[in-house]
Amino acid sequence: MRWIVALLLPLLAVPAALADTDQDRARAAVEQGRALPLRTILDRAAARFPGQLLEAELEEEHGRLVYEIKLLMDGGRVVKLHYDARTGDLLAVKERGAGKDRRP
Repeated sequence: MRWIVALLLPLLAVPAALADTDQDRARAAVEQGRALPLRTILDRAAARFPGQLLEAELEEEHGRLVYEIKLLMDGGRVVKLHYDARTGDLLAVKERGAGKDRRP
């Protein structure tokens, strides 16, 4: 039984190591001026789309960094916002169940 735990233990550490890597990349992007701080983006989102934060990610899309913010709105709607990470410009608004995505 101990050898099973010994084999599985390193596998359990992999997701934590990957999360640190993502955080390090995001921090480096902010320090290098390639991305605004997440707090800045969240404040902009909250001013225009009041809702409960479900998820926030910094992703690379088509060669540029994009913050993807997912919010739970009144009535149970889920809204996904895409912000240019460098400029803070709102790029797209997607609503689950709303039919079509819309541009800002």
